[in-house]
Amino acid sequence: MKEVILIKNGELALKGLNRSTFEDSLIRSLKRRLKELGEVSVTKSQSTIYVEPQEDGFDFEEALARVGKIFGIAGYSRACVCEKTPEAIYEHAVQYLRPVLETAKTFKVEAKRADKSFPLRSPEICREVGGVLLDAFPHLRVDVHHPEHTVFVEVRDYAAYIRVEQLRGAGGLPVGTAGTATVLISGGIDSPVAAWTMAKRGLKLNAVHFASPPYTSPRAEQKVRLLLKKVAEYSGAIGLRIVPFTEIQDEIAKCCPEEYFTLIMRRMMMRIAERLAEKSGSPALITGESLGQVASQTLPALVTTDAVVSMPVLRPLIGMDKEEIIRISRMIDTFETSILPYEDCCTVFTPKHPKTRPTLEACAASEAKLEIEPLIKKAIAETTFSIIE
Repeated sequence: MKEVILIKNGELALKGLNRSTFEDSLIRSLKRRLKELGEVSVTKSQSTIYVEPQEDGFDFEEALARVGKIFGIAGYSRACVCEKTPEAIYEHAVQYLRPVLETAKTFKVEAKRADKSFPLRSPEICREVGGVLLDAFPHLRVDVHHPEHTVFVEVRDYAAYIRVEQLRGAGGLPVGTAGTATVLISGGIDSPVAAWTMAKRGLKLNAVHFASPPYTSPRAEQKVRLLLKKVAEYSGAIGLRIVPFTEIQDEIAKCCPEEYFTLIMRRMMMRIAERLAEKSGSPALITGESLGQVASQTLPALVTTDAVVSMPVLRPLIGMDKEEIIRISRMIDTFETSILPYEDCCTVFTPKHPKTRPTLEACAASEAKLEIEPLIKKAIAETTFSIIE
Protein backbone atom coordinates (compact mmCIF):
# COMPACT_ATOMS: atom_id res chain seq x y z
CA MET A 1 0.00 0.00 0.00
CA LYS A 2 1.51 3.31 -1.09
CA GLU A 3 2.06 5.95 1.59
CA VAL A 4 3.16 9.59 1.63
CA ILE A 5 3.58 12.40 4.14
CA LEU A 6 1.23 15.34 3.57
CA ILE A 7 2.47 18.72 4.80
CA LYS A 8 0.52 21.95 5.37
CA ASN A 9 2.65 25.07 5.48
CA GLY A 10 0.35 27.40 7.42
CA GLU A 11 1.81 30.91 7.66
CA LEU A 12 3.43 30.66 4.22
CA ALA A 13 -0.01 30.95 2.65
CA LEU A 14 0.01 34.63 3.65
CA LYS A 15 3.16 35.48 1.71
CA GLY A 16 1.44 36.52 -1.52
CA LEU A 17 3.76 36.84 -4.50
CA ASN A 18 6.73 35.71 -2.37
CA ARG A 19 5.04 32.47 -1.35
CA SER A 20 6.89 30.24 -3.82
CA THR A 21 10.25 31.47 -2.47
CA PHE A 22 9.31 30.37 1.05
CA GLU A 23 7.86 27.06 -0.18
CA ASP A 24 10.99 26.28 -2.19
CA SER A 25 13.12 26.94 0.88
CA LEU A 26 10.92 24.62 2.92
CA ILE A 27 11.23 21.89 0.27
CA ARG A 28 15.03 22.21 0.37
CA SER A 29 14.93 21.86 4.16
CA LEU A 30 12.77 18.75 3.88
CA LYS A 31 15.09 17.11 1.36
CA ARG A 32 18.15 17.92 3.45
CA ARG A 33 16.66 16.57 6.68
CA LEU A 34 15.26 13.38 5.11
CA LYS A 35 18.11 12.43 2.76
CA GLU A 36 19.68 10.05 5.30
CA LEU A 37 16.50 7.97 5.34
CA GLY A 38 16.52 7.21 1.61
CA GLU A 39 15.54 8.81 -1.66
CA VAL A 40 12.34 10.85 -1.52
CA SER A 41 10.34 12.98 -3.93
CA VAL A 42 9.18 16.29 -2.46
CA THR A 43 6.60 18.18 -4.53
CA LYS A 44 3.98 20.87 -3.94
CA SER A 45 0.43 21.21 -5.25
CA GLN A 46 -2.79 22.84 -4.06
CA SER A 47 -1.36 24.29 -0.80
CA THR A 48 0.10 20.92 0.17
CA ILE A 49 3.63 19.52 0.07
CA TYR A 50 3.94 15.80 -0.68
CA VAL A 51 6.84 13.67 0.59
CA GLU A 52 6.88 10.38 -1.31
CA PRO A 53 9.51 7.66 -0.66
CA GLN A 54 11.20 6.34 -3.79
CA GLU A 55 12.49 3.08 -2.34
CA ASP A 56 11.42 0.28 -0.01
CA GLY A 57 12.26 0.26 3.68
CA PHE A 58 11.67 3.97 4.21
CA ASP A 59 11.48 4.74 7.95
CA PHE A 60 8.21 6.67 8.20
CA GLU A 61 8.36 7.02 11.99
CA GLU A 62 11.79 8.66 11.91
CA ALA A 63 10.73 10.80 8.95
CA LEU A 64 7.67 12.03 10.85
CA ALA A 65 9.84 12.84 13.89
CA ARG A 66 12.16 14.94 11.71
CA VAL A 67 9.36 16.65 9.82
CA GLY A 68 7.85 17.69 13.15
CA LYS A 69 10.97 19.75 13.91
CA ILE A 70 11.22 21.63 10.61
CA PHE A 71 10.21 25.27 10.84
CA GLY A 72 7.65 26.43 8.28
CA ILE A 73 5.34 23.42 8.75
CA ALA A 74 1.98 24.00 10.42
CA GLY A 75 0.75 20.40 10.24
CA TYR A 76 1.69 17.04 8.78
CA SER A 77 0.30 13.53 8.50
CA ARG A 78 1.03 10.07 7.17
CA ALA A 79 -1.47 9.15 4.46
CA CYS A 80 -2.45 6.33 2.14
CA VAL A 81 -2.63 7.02 -1.61
CA CYS A 82 -5.12 5.31 -3.91
CA GLU A 83 -6.94 5.71 -7.21
CA LYS A 84 -9.70 8.29 -7.49
CA THR A 85 -12.61 5.86 -7.56
CA PRO A 86 -15.17 5.28 -4.81
CA GLU A 87 -14.38 1.56 -4.79
CA ALA A 88 -10.65 2.13 -4.33
CA ILE A 89 -11.27 4.64 -1.54
CA TYR A 90 -13.58 2.23 0.33
CA GLU A 91 -11.16 -0.68 0.04
CA HIS A 92 -8.07 1.30 1.06
CA ALA A 93 -9.87 3.04 3.92
CA VAL A 94 -10.70 -0.30 5.56
CA GLN A 95 -7.21 -1.73 5.07
CA TYR A 96 -5.24 1.37 5.96
CA LEU A 97 -7.26 2.41 8.99
CA ARG A 98 -7.63 -1.05 10.51
CA PRO A 99 -4.78 -0.66 13.05
CA VAL A 100 -6.35 2.57 14.33
CA LEU A 101 -10.05 1.73 14.21
CA GLU A 102 -9.87 -1.82 15.59
CA THR A 103 -9.23 -0.40 19.06
CA ALA A 104 -11.25 2.82 18.73
CA LYS A 105 -14.78 3.45 20.00
CA THR A 106 -15.92 6.49 18.04
CA PHE A 107 -15.03 8.23 14.79
CA LYS A 108 -16.25 10.60 12.14
CA VAL A 109 -15.35 11.22 8.49
CA GLU A 110 -14.43 14.52 6.87
CA ALA A 111 -13.91 14.88 3.13
CA LYS A 112 -12.50 17.42 0.72
CA ARG A 113 -13.17 17.15 -3.00
CA ALA A 114 -10.67 19.35 -4.83
CA ASP A 115 -11.41 17.50 -8.09
CA LYS A 116 -14.96 18.56 -8.91
CA SER A 117 -15.26 15.83 -11.57
CA PHE A 118 -15.30 13.15 -8.89
CA PRO A 119 -18.79 11.56 -8.90
CA LEU A 120 -19.44 12.00 -5.16
CA ARG A 121 -19.65 15.34 -3.37
CA SER A 122 -17.96 15.85 -0.02
CA PRO A 123 -21.03 15.05 2.15
CA GLU A 124 -21.64 11.92 0.07
CA ILE A 125 -18.03 10.81 0.49
CA CYS A 126 -18.38 11.22 4.26
CA ARG A 127 -21.61 9.21 4.31
CA GLU A 128 -20.40 6.38 2.07
CA VAL A 129 -16.97 5.98 3.66
CA GLY A 130 -18.54 6.12 7.12
CA GLY A 131 -20.95 3.36 6.17
CA VAL A 132 -18.19 1.15 4.83
CA LEU A 133 -16.15 1.62 8.02
CA LEU A 134 -19.14 0.84 10.24
CA ASP A 135 -19.73 -2.37 8.30
CA ALA A 136 -16.05 -3.33 8.63
CA PHE A 137 -15.81 -2.40 12.32
CA PRO A 138 -19.23 -3.05 13.93
CA HIS A 139 -18.03 -2.00 17.39
CA LEU A 140 -17.60 1.61 16.21
CA ARG A 141 -20.14 4.39 16.49
CA VAL A 142 -20.21 7.82 14.88
CA ASP A 143 -19.61 10.87 17.06
CA VAL A 144 -19.50 14.08 15.03
CA HIS A 145 -18.76 16.31 18.04
CA HIS A 146 -16.05 14.54 20.05
CA PRO A 147 -14.77 11.58 18.03
CA GLU A 148 -11.82 9.54 19.21
CA HIS A 149 -10.52 9.63 15.63
CA THR A 150 -11.34 11.73 12.59
CA VAL A 151 -10.86 10.07 9.22
CA PHE A 152 -9.96 12.45 6.39
CA VAL A 153 -10.52 11.70 2.73
CA GLU A 154 -9.07 14.14 0.19
CA VAL A 155 -9.78 13.75 -3.51
CA ARG A 156 -7.20 15.74 -5.45
CA ASP A 157 -6.16 16.10 -9.09
CA TYR A 158 -4.21 12.88 -9.48
CA ALA A 159 -5.14 10.66 -6.53
CA ALA A 160 -7.14 10.24 -3.36
CA TYR A 161 -5.57 10.41 0.10
CA ILE A 162 -6.80 8.77 3.29
CA ARG A 163 -5.48 9.68 6.73
CA VAL A 164 -6.38 10.26 10.34
CA GLU A 165 -5.60 13.29 12.49
CA GLN A 166 -2.98 15.79 11.41
CA LEU A 167 -0.01 16.27 13.73
CA ARG A 168 0.97 19.77 14.77
CA GLY A 169 4.16 21.09 13.13
CA ALA A 170 6.83 23.39 14.52
CA GLY A 171 5.27 26.42 12.78
CA GLY A 172 7.19 29.57 11.97
CA LEU A 173 9.12 30.22 8.76
CA PRO A 174 11.67 28.09 6.89
CA VAL A 175 15.18 28.64 8.26
CA GLY A 176 17.19 31.06 6.14
CA THR A 177 14.25 32.97 4.67
CA ALA A 178 14.77 35.83 7.15
CA GLY A 179 18.55 35.97 6.88
CA THR A 180 21.31 35.07 9.35
CA ALA A 181 22.05 36.11 12.93
CA THR A 182 24.64 35.24 15.56
CA VAL A 183 23.54 34.08 19.00
CA LEU A 184 25.64 34.54 22.12
CA ILE A 185 25.25 31.07 23.62
CA SER A 186 25.98 30.20 27.24
CA GLY A 187 25.30 26.96 29.04
CA GLY A 188 22.18 28.31 30.73
CA ILE A 189 18.48 27.92 30.10
CA ASP A 190 17.82 31.19 28.28
CA SER A 191 20.18 31.46 25.30
CA PRO A 192 19.25 28.11 23.66
CA VAL A 193 15.59 29.13 23.88
CA ALA A 194 16.43 32.51 22.33
CA ALA A 195 18.27 30.75 19.51
CA TRP A 196 15.36 28.39 18.87
CA THR A 197 12.85 31.22 18.96
CA MET A 198 14.67 33.28 16.33
CA ALA A 199 15.31 30.24 14.12
CA LYS A 200 11.55 29.72 14.19
CA ARG A 201 11.18 33.16 12.60
CA GLY A 202 13.34 32.08 9.67
CA LEU A 203 16.86 33.05 10.81
CA LYS A 204 19.82 30.82 10.03
CA LEU A 205 22.00 30.65 13.14
CA ASN A 206 25.65 31.16 13.92
CA ALA A 207 26.78 30.95 17.54
CA VAL A 208 29.52 32.46 19.74
CA HIS A 209 30.50 30.94 23.09
CA PHE A 210 33.00 32.45 25.53
CA ALA A 211 35.19 29.95 27.39
CA SER A 212 37.36 30.78 30.42
CA PRO A 213 39.61 27.88 31.34
CA PRO A 214 40.59 27.05 34.02
CA TYR A 215 37.62 28.90 35.55
CA THR A 216 35.34 26.90 33.28
CA SER A 217 35.85 23.20 32.49
CA PRO A 218 35.84 21.36 29.15
CA ARG A 219 32.50 19.93 30.28
CA ALA A 220 31.00 23.42 30.12
CA GLU A 221 32.01 23.67 26.47
CA GLN A 222 30.65 20.19 25.77
CA LYS A 223 27.40 21.24 27.42
CA VAL A 224 27.09 24.13 24.95
CA ARG A 225 27.69 21.76 22.03
CA LEU A 226 24.94 19.47 23.32
CA LEU A 227 22.55 22.40 23.65
CA LEU A 228 23.27 23.61 20.11
CA LYS A 229 22.80 20.08 18.80
CA LYS A 230 19.29 20.13 20.29
CA VAL A 231 18.58 23.48 18.65
CA ALA A 232 20.08 22.26 15.35
CA GLU A 233 17.40 19.55 15.19
CA TYR A 234 15.07 22.44 14.37
CA SER A 235 17.38 25.03 12.81
CA GLY A 236 19.77 22.92 10.78
CA ALA A 237 23.57 23.25 11.01
CA ILE A 238 24.98 25.96 13.30
CA GLY A 239 28.47 27.41 12.97
CA LEU A 240 29.98 27.64 16.48
CA ARG A 241 32.88 29.91 17.40
CA ILE A 242 34.57 29.36 20.77
CA VAL A 243 36.28 32.53 22.06
CA PRO A 244 39.01 32.27 24.73
CA PHE A 245 37.92 34.76 27.37
CA THR A 246 40.16 34.05 30.38
CA GLU A 247 42.68 36.81 29.79
CA ILE A 248 39.94 39.38 29.27
CA GLN A 249 38.21 38.41 32.50
CA ASP A 250 41.49 38.50 34.40
CA GLU A 251 42.16 42.00 33.08
CA ILE A 252 38.65 43.13 34.01
CA ALA A 253 39.14 41.80 37.54
CA LYS A 254 42.51 43.58 37.81
CA CYS A 255 41.61 46.95 36.25
CA CYS A 256 37.91 47.64 36.83
CA PRO A 257 35.63 48.38 39.81
CA GLU A 258 34.02 45.21 41.15
CA GLU A 259 30.43 46.42 40.82
CA TYR A 260 31.00 46.84 37.07
CA PHE A 261 32.62 43.44 36.42
CA THR A 262 29.56 41.84 34.81
CA LEU A 263 28.63 44.89 32.75
CA ILE A 264 32.13 45.34 31.35
CA MET A 265 32.36 41.61 30.64
CA ARG A 266 29.10 41.84 28.69
CA ARG A 267 30.34 44.87 26.77
CA MET A 268 33.51 43.00 25.77
CA MET A 269 31.44 40.00 24.70
CA MET A 270 29.22 42.17 22.55
CA ARG A 271 32.20 43.83 20.86
CA ILE A 272 33.76 40.48 20.02
CA ALA A 273 30.49 38.89 18.95
CA GLU A 274 29.76 41.77 16.58
CA ARG A 275 33.12 41.41 14.82
CA LEU A 276 32.71 37.64 14.51
CA ALA A 277 29.17 38.15 13.23
CA GLU A 278 30.42 40.55 10.57
CA LYS A 279 32.99 37.98 9.43
CA SER A 280 30.32 35.29 9.12
CA GLY A 281 27.82 37.48 7.27
CA SER A 282 25.42 37.97 10.18
CA PRO A 283 23.91 41.48 10.35
CA ALA A 284 22.38 40.99 13.83
CA LEU A 285 23.09 39.48 17.24
CA ILE A 286 20.77 37.38 19.42
CA THR A 287 20.91 37.25 23.22
CA GLY A 288 18.83 35.49 25.85
CA GLU A 289 18.15 38.38 28.21
CA SER A 290 14.82 38.76 29.98
CA LEU A 291 14.10 42.23 31.33
CA GLY A 292 14.88 42.48 35.04
CA GLN A 293 15.80 38.82 35.47
CA VAL A 294 19.26 39.61 36.87
CA ALA A 295 21.25 42.78 37.60
CA SER A 296 22.86 42.89 34.15
CA GLN A 297 19.42 42.73 32.50
CA THR A 298 17.87 45.92 33.84
CA LEU A 299 16.99 48.48 31.20
CA PRO A 300 19.94 50.81 32.03
CA ALA A 301 22.30 47.81 31.95
CA LEU A 302 21.01 46.70 28.55
CA VAL A 303 21.48 50.22 27.22
CA THR A 304 25.15 50.15 28.27
CA THR A 305 25.83 46.79 26.59
CA ASP A 306 24.06 47.77 23.36
CA ALA A 307 26.03 51.02 23.18
CA VAL A 308 29.25 49.25 22.15
CA VAL A 309 27.81 47.65 19.00
CA SER A 310 26.21 49.12 15.91
CA MET A 311 24.23 46.11 14.65
CA PRO A 312 20.74 45.22 15.95
CA VAL A 313 20.51 43.05 19.06
CA LEU A 314 17.51 40.71 18.99
CA ARG A 315 16.14 39.67 22.40
CA PRO A 316 13.18 37.33 21.83
CA LEU A 317 12.83 36.53 25.55
CA ILE A 318 12.83 40.12 26.76
CA GLY A 319 9.19 40.09 27.91
CA MET A 320 9.06 36.48 29.16
CA ASP A 321 9.26 35.34 32.75
CA LYS A 322 11.38 32.38 33.82
CA GLU A 323 8.44 30.00 33.89
CA GLU A 324 7.65 30.71 30.24
CA ILE A 325 11.29 30.24 29.23
CA ILE A 326 11.56 26.96 31.12
CA ARG A 327 8.36 25.69 29.49
CA ILE A 328 9.87 26.23 26.03
CA SER A 329 13.20 24.72 27.09
CA ARG A 330 11.40 21.57 28.21
CA MET A 331 9.44 21.44 24.95
CA ILE A 332 12.62 21.59 22.84
CA ASP A 333 14.47 19.25 25.21
CA THR A 334 17.24 21.62 26.28
CA PHE A 335 16.23 22.08 29.93
CA GLU A 336 17.87 18.98 31.42
CA THR A 337 21.14 19.78 29.64
CA SER A 338 21.00 23.45 30.67
CA ILE A 339 20.80 22.60 34.37
CA LEU A 340 23.87 20.34 34.34
CA PRO A 341 26.26 21.76 36.98
CA TYR A 342 29.01 22.98 34.65
CA GLU A 343 29.36 26.74 35.06
CA ASP A 344 29.99 29.09 32.14
CA CYS A 345 32.14 32.22 32.17
CA CYS A 346 29.19 34.45 33.13
CA THR A 347 29.50 33.13 36.69
CA VAL A 348 33.20 34.01 36.99
CA PHE A 349 34.03 37.02 39.20
CA THR A 350 30.38 37.77 39.90
CA PRO A 351 30.26 40.99 41.99
CA LYS A 352 28.64 40.91 45.43
CA HIS A 353 26.79 44.14 44.72
CA PRO A 354 26.42 44.54 40.93
CA LYS A 355 25.48 47.90 39.48
CA THR A 356 21.84 47.83 38.41
CA ARG A 357 21.48 51.42 37.17
CA PRO A 358 24.70 52.13 35.32
CA THR A 359 25.27 55.03 32.99
CA LEU A 360 27.20 55.00 29.75
CA GLU A 361 29.70 57.48 31.15
CA ALA A 362 30.31 55.42 34.28
CA CYS A 363 30.82 52.22 32.26
CA ALA A 364 33.24 53.91 29.91
CA ALA A 365 35.18 55.33 32.84
CA SER A 366 35.25 51.96 34.60
CA GLU A 367 36.82 50.20 31.64
CA ALA A 368 39.22 53.03 30.75
CA LYS A 369 42.26 51.15 32.06
CA LEU A 370 41.61 48.14 29.81
CA GLU A 371 43.55 47.79 26.58
CA ILE A 372 40.34 46.96 24.78
CA GLU A 373 41.48 46.69 21.17
CA PRO A 374 44.51 44.41 21.74
CA LEU A 375 42.44 42.14 23.97
CA ILE A 376 39.70 41.85 21.36
CA LYS A 377 42.11 41.18 18.49
CA LYS A 378 43.94 38.48 20.43
CA ALA A 379 40.70 36.75 21.46
CA ILE A 380 39.42 36.76 17.88
CA ALA A 381 42.73 35.46 16.54
CA GLU A 382 42.57 32.50 18.95
CA THR A 383 38.88 31.74 18.31
CA THR A 384 38.12 28.22 17.06
CA PHE A 385 35.34 27.18 14.69
CA SER A 386 33.24 24.05 14.26
CA ILE A 387 29.85 23.10 12.82
CA ILE A 388 27.14 21.64 15.01
CA GLU A 389 24.56 19.43 13.29
